[in-house]
Amino acid sequence: MRIKIKCASLTQVKADLIVVNFFKGVKKPEGAAAVVDKLLKGQIVKLINDGEIEGSLGEVTIIHTGGGKFAVVGLGEKDKFGLDQVRVAGAAAIKEAKRIKAKSVATIVHGSDVGKLDLEAVAQAVVEGSVLGGYEFKGEKSESPKSEIRVNELIIIEKDNKKISAIKKGAKLGQIVAEAENRAKDLVNGPSNKITPTYLANYARQMSKEVGLKCRILDPKAEGMEAMWAVAKGSKEPAKVVVLGNQKRGTIALIGKGVTFDAGGISLKPSNKLWEMKTDMAGAAAVIETMRAAVELGIAKDVFAVIPLTENMPDGGALKPGDVVSSLSGLTTEVISTDAEGRMILADAITYAKEQGAETIVDCATLTGGCLSALGDVATGLMGNDQELIDKIKRAAEKSGEKVWQLPLYEEYKDYLKCSVADQKNCTEGRGASPSTGATFLHKFVGDTSWAHLDIAGTAYLSKGRGYLAEGATGVPVRTLIEFLNV
Repeated sequence: MRIKIKCASLTQVKADLIVVNFFKGVKKPEGAAAVVDKLLKGQIVKLINDGEIEGSLGEVTIIHTGGGKFAVVGLGEKDKFGLDQVRVAGAAAIKEAKRIKAKSVATIVHGSDVGKLDLEAVAQAVVEGSVLGGYEFKGEKSESPKSEIRVNELIIIEKDNKKISAIKKGAKLGQIVAEAENRAKDLVNGPSNKITPTYLANYARQMSKEVGLKCRILDPKAEGMEAMWAVAKGSKEPAKVVVLGNQKRGTIALIGKGVTFDAGGISLKPSNKLWEMKTDMAGAAAVIETMRAAVELGIAKDVFAVIPLTENMPDGGALKPGDVVSSLSGLTTEVISTDAEGRMILADAITYAKEQGAETIVDCATLTGGCLSALGDVATGLMGNDQELIDKIKRAAEKSGEKVWQLPLYEEYKDYLKCSVADQKNCTEGRGASPSTGATFLHKFVGDTSWAHLDIAGTAYLSKGRGYLAEGATGVPVRTLIEFLNV
């Protein structure tokens, strides 16, 4: 989707669909909507009076005229209006534009004059909502649609020339962020027989060439990553560790779990919805695309990424419950369940990041089903050992529209992992506090390094679309990570 910014009035712009907005509970159109209503000789007012336009968030009413098509998109209630409502409105308009086969859409910056919203941030949200709302996963069908329905151009209109610079800046950021998220969604939505560790490693290498980012691909066995290798050896697919960026002292390390298919290993998962375990590499996809965006935004100087990639499969040589394995750090783990594999590959990635000089570590992983049970598909579990870092991520998440909820790392959780034959167990035999015990396991490898852990098990995938997010992969936490790096 091309994004253009024009200093003009909506009535001066040529587009297949022109979009204005309307708040719920307002008696008559305001601002650009009032201008368009005058042009349409009171049609918007009439539709409001007839109850056809209510202004509910995401409601879209199309008005057909001899001179073109107009859309009135609802912004919801003014006192609840914020950046995420802007995204929802932007997405709703684009979805309707696709339905009526509009190739070009002109819109104002929704609600930029309401409350204390920053104009640049609102412009970013308009573009994010529009690009995310237009997303469709093409899949692997043998026959392509005869004519793909897509919006080719989004024109953002502002008549005040003094505001154009801020809008351009916000729109550019919004496009980079949303396109990064959509690419991450494509990776997560893809089938695991295509999206293998080798495929993802090659994808990361090609991306690095395109944007000018350093890329190394490591063999975990050769690097002494024994915990990761213990997981990987049950699969015929070779495991990889992708390292992106320049590792140096004092930098931020992003780590993304990349289990491209998680059968559970010998602790085999139930067959129900087992196909969804192709999404167990959502953290890796998010980190790869965050690194691309960081380069495009010029904020990649002080960040690098470590991305462990493997499958977790049952095999004659696979890891077994009761095994004791070492790790890159030298710490040992008794394996209670081979289905608690994500923390084991993350443990070696964390140690590697520390050895490379990381001062701050942020990992994201589809780690525990308990996070889905606790927070559903609405919020990501957030844990860590540095409250200042956690608060920074909370602020980034709030601005980006990706909800997070902090969960505790109480000292008592360490007792859950106590072990008589190794330094710790990889999980408990029960299901209690699994998000916190999973993070507690990682904490032992992190030590005193500043660290935050994002458990995206619930938020990485939606069984039903919501707002500006389509059914399937969400791309979480791409927006949060980029905002975190960009502050």
